[in-house]
Amino acid sequence: MGMNDAAWRRHANPWSGWTRLLTGLPPLLLAVWSRVWLGWWALIPVALALAWIWLNPRAFRAPNHYDAWMSRAVLGERIWIEHRADLPTDHRLAGNALTWASVPGAVVTVWGLAVLWWEGVVFGAALTMLPKLWFCDRMVWIHEDWLRAGRAVPGMEGE
Repeated sequence: MGMNDAAWRRHANPWSGWTRLLTGLPPLLLAVWSRVWLGWWALIPVALALAWIWLNPRAFRAPNHYDAWMSRAVLGERIWIEHRADLPTDHRLAGNALTWASVPGAVVTVWGLAVLWWEGVVFGAALTMLPKLWFCDRMVWIHEDWLRAGRAVPGMEGE
């Protein structure tokens, strides 16, 4: 997503993390589904949903502190993205496994959207989101271990 240090700090606002989690995928799925009613005009809500997904990490101010669970999840994700090779094997394996665990749900979701099977879309989205939440929890753990090792979170050296 091409986020710089300022965008990462803003995304570490719990409002940004939670709204991204809760209002990222559902509106996108609804926008794709809207092709039933809107035809090609559905590209407009799809574009708006994608714009929100891109804008969300930049839409909130940086928090005053970074001790909220979601703040630590976002900062842990940045560590995961930028320093994965420096992490202990168990963190790398768990992060990769949780990332791959969301794939079956994504497949069911896409299939449900393709054949207009709303139960599949809802079930698949849930199967996609549960590993994502567990992934966020692992990112909190990574963040805590990183700090415990005396390392600074990337882009947060002066904070």
